[in-house]
Amino acid sequence: MNTATIEIKEEPHPDGSTEKTQNGSMDEIDELMAVLDRDIEHIQQSLSRLNKLRSLVVKRDETSLARLLESIQDETNSYTSNESRRRSIRKKLAVALDCKLEQLTLSRLEEILPGERKTQVATRKAKLRSLTEELKKERLSTALLLSDCARFNSLLLKSIFDLGSTGTVIYNSSGATMRQADTAFVNLQL
Repeated sequence: MNTATIEIKEEPHPDGSTEKTQNGSMDEIDELMAVLDRDIEHIQQSLSRLNKLRSLVVKRDETSLARLLESIQDETNSYTSNESRRRSIRKKLAVALDCKLEQLTLSRLEEILPGERKTQVATRKAKLRSLTEELKKERLSTALLLSDCARFNSLLLKSIFDLGSTGTVIYNSSGATMRQADTAFVNLQL
């Protein structure tokens, strides 16, 4: 594994401004920080939506739930551009650092970046780690709630329509068997 250290130097532009460079450019690091900030924002929004989703399911507010699900779909579609941007930046950084794409992690960047940039990466990595742990917990809570709702609905439908049960078998005086139809909430026999 190549453990190169990134050197930051100021290079003058013809217009008199300067640009920080690392073996060519630090622009990718700046772009990566922006992408990570967007990732953090996206996870925070997802946490908020999961809480709202559970609330709307419990309240049985179908209209608001439909709007929320639509906004989740829209956000998911727009977020894919951030994911492709992150992949592109990682590829560029992997080439600049002479390592494989799989080896380029935030921990690796944290090791090789100097000073303030190291702190920026460490801060974002810690924030992302805590948010993803919280998101896992919230996602599990939501999945359990929805699973319970589906189970309750299934039990309710079975009891209302007496679906899937063999029912009570009764015999008449001639010995013929009949299913007792009056046990269901709704009788499906005509």
